[in-house]
Amino acid sequence: MGSEGIAMARLIGSDRHISDAANNADSFRVLRGLVSVLKKAPDARLMTYLELARFGSVALIRSSDLRFDLLSALVERWRPETHTFHFPCGECTVTLEDVALQLGLPIDGSPVTGVSSFTDLTALCYQLLGDSLGDGESYFSGIKFTWLKAKIRQLLATATEGELMCAARAYIMHMVGAVLMPDANGDNVHLMYLPLLADLPTARSYS
Repeated sequence: MGSEGIAMARLIGSDRHISDAANNADSFRVLRGLVSVLKKAPDARLMTYLELARFGSVALIRSSDLRFDLLSALVERWRPETHTFHFPCGECTVTLEDVALQLGLPIDGSPVTGVSSFTDLTALCYQLLGDSLGDGESYFSGIKFTWLKAKIRQLLATATEGELMCAARAYIMHMVGAVLMPDANGDNVHLMYLPLLADLPTARSYS
């Protein structure tokens, strides 16, 4: 067992654990994850609007190298009764302070609560994203990442302020669905977040 494996064993309290399965024949037991981040930095013209909504720091996230063995080990150490990870050294969990320090997101603003209802999804997307969803680009009340990426990439050199704001909203929506609030589908983001981005300075007031 290498130094990395020894450190892992000390962390989980045993040298025979699912985290070791990645190197053995029973690697099928190891959980697999998916992160759909944008590999390119946002257009420099969008940074003003991303900062305005306080998403500038999150926009700097380029890629995530997932350690599937460590993820599996953490899952086995998770206790839903206390919402903490149980390690030999004690309990540990992700806190709001971690979110603020690592992602630069506000944690002391207005909460996002209530039930979202949409009467006209086409009008909503056209108003805030500058375009209507085509056939196959939506999933129930979600927008596919492929559509959002295309919207971001097709930004012209002569783009107006309104078009830049729409592209910034598309970028934020992708970050929300791919990094901050991903779901099991892994290919779309729920439209309930979009109305919160109607006024970008107001968006920074939410936790």
